Amino acid sequence: MTLMNSTRSELTKQFTTSIWWILAIVLVLYVGGTAAAIAGVFGATTSGVLPGETSGPTPPASALPGVVYSFATSVGYVFPLLVGTLMVTTEFRHKTLTPTFLATPRRGVALSGKLLAGVVVGLLFAVLAVVSTVLPGAALLAAFGIETNLGSSDTWALIGRMLVALVLWLLIGIGVGTLVRNQVVAVVGVLAFTQFVEPIARLAAGFVDGLGSVAQFFPGAASDALVGASIFNSLGGGASQAETVAWWAGGLVLLGYAVVLTAIGYLVSWRRDVA
Repeated sequence: MTLMNSTRSELTKQFTTSIWWILAIVLVLYVGGTAAAIAGVFGATTSGVLPGETSGPTPPASALPGVVYSFATSVGYVFPLLVGTLMVTTEFRHKTLTPTFLATPRRGVALSGKLLAGVVVGLLFAVLAVVSTVLPGAALLAAFGIETNLGSSDTWALIGRMLVALVLWLLIGIGVGTLVRNQVVAVVGVLAFTQFVEPIARLAAGFVDGLGSVAQFFPGAASDALVGASIFNSLGGGASQAETVAWWAGGLVLLGYAVVLTAIGYLVSWRRDVA
């Protein structure tokens, strides 16, 4: 089977099951609702509708659009990460890799087809996440008289980097799934790391000398650096600006995670026999 046919087969697998649209709906509701809530609270506080000190934890009005829009990545990145993980571990769990490898004996081609399909699926989830945060976020900011910056090229560059970051997160998920065959272990590990381990480590980086230089290379920190905006950094939850890598370096770090995890998974797991 050629790479093109393998990719087409992988896309058929993804879109003939219900998991993709279930996660897509949850993604839209979660990141859209969170972005709308933050835009409403920060917008009301900044505009003076609600009492509060705008010099406190609330980002300045000029930074609010980027912070609100970037919820697609700073909060929503876990969804493409899970989708990528499930793209592989579901095959191990339900043993559908056996007919896949029979149809495509060259396992490198099979994995490459899954990665190419992952780019397509990742773009779909990325667009859903971005639209879910930008539309309600911009509407609420405008309602409070705050500039949405949608006419700025910088904002559209930020949106473009958000799309790239979310696609890279899905490829990282494929790498995780390739390396960790057990679906429960892989999913629990992804959730534990993204929701607890890394956030705590990044928070500690703001208080422990020397940890910031390491924390900037964590996947979540690299993703925020690539995008260029994050609620986490805006509220002081990460390393200082001096300890944040450039946006292009953040992208390379994320790509590096995807490449390394997939390569290791291919060598130690993907080439093993399947039942």
